[in-house]
Amino acid sequence: MIGKLWRQAAVWGNDKNVKHDITIISNNSEVVGDLKVKGELHVDGKITGNILAEDDSAAVVKISDKGIIEGEIKAPKVIVNGTVKGDIYSSEHIELAQKANVEGDVHYKMMEMVLGAKVNGKLLHRDDAKPKKGLFSGKGNDKTVLSLPESQNNT
Repeated sequence: MIGKLWRQAAVWGNDKNVKHDITIISNNSEVVGDLKVKGELHVDGKITGNILAEDDSAAVVKISDKGIIEGEIKAPKVIVNGTVKGDIYSSEHIELAQKANVEGDVHYKMMEMVLGAKVNGKLLHRDDAKPKKGLFSGKGNDKTVLSLPESQNNT
């Protein structure tokens, strides 16, 4: 038995078989603040803050039936079976499992929703088109620039 546990523990180390990092927030843990992830995040506990990952990363966010998120989730792949109080932005795939309870908008490219999952917000399909440079910038100090066709500019 001990040998088996030792071999399993070795897999979590610097073994070449591990393809990405896995972070686990256990059911007795609470994290306050934003998390930036590149690998896999598995939440059994509570996170008060945003979970952020780049769209082009291999990040996967999994919220178990015991997990609670109070904040936004921005990740390529999201699996929810717990509670999320905030908007979810999934650039690739989102799965809402049977015990999922989302209080916020869900922005998705592809979605699976199982019977029993609840969303109190909007389901918004994410378009793959990137905004043109200068048309919109999400930074607070930048101005939004919209151009009207020439026929509407002459007033």
